[in-house]
Order: sequence, then C-alpha cells, then structure tokens
Amino acid sequence: MSWTLTTSGAAISKAGYGANSTIVASTATLAKWSDQAEGALITNTRYDWVTNIGSVGTYFKPILDDTISDMVAMKIINYDMGGYTSRSEAQTMLDVLNDNKNKNIAVLKEEKSKEKMI
Repeated sequence: MSWTLTTSGAAISKAGYGANSTIVASTATLAKWSDQAEGALITNTRYDWVTNIGSVGTYFKPILDDTISDMVAMKIINYDMGGYTSRSEAQTMLDVLNDNKNKNIAVLKEEKSKEKMI
C-alpha cells in the first residue's frame, strides 16, 4: 500500500530543508507513515482511494497526492523540529500543511466530488 497516492520525495520536499536527515533516510518509517496517512484518508472520506486509484481521473489524482504528502510531511516535521530556524517556523509549516490537508479532505468527503473523480 505504501506510496500509492504520493511519493516520499513529495512529502520530504514539503517538510523543507530543516527535516531531520535520519528520518528522511528511513524508508521503513516513511513507508509506515504513508500507510497510516492513506488509511486515515480512506477512513475520513469513506472511500478506498488506494484500491480504486485506477478509477480516479488523471486530473483528480493531484488532490490525493497533495493530501497524503501533507500528512506525511507533518509527521516528518513533528519527528524533530530542531533543524528549523525556530520552533515557530516549524509550527507555521505544520499549520500551513494542516490547513491544506483539512481543505482537501473536506472536498474529498463530498459525494458530488467523488462522483466526478471516479
């Protein structure tokens, strides 16, 4: 299931230059976080995007990528905020990612959105 809806590179780039290099290199941990994020999205939207990714239209896949990469990036940042210029910088990044994730999930929950996407 890991990395069906996004890539590790997308999540790492969203975590920014201050991301802990040890966790960024830990493919097993990142894959686990990818699985958790995909499971959370499926649960929140009540639709199995992973199994049914082949049915999702090309132009709708980026919102899934954006949402999952936000979720994994948040875990990367939260793992160790020491690499950022300040805790405030890390918190602002988390807030921006969280706001975008929440906006995307709200759209993905809507039945009319699902009907267009699949």
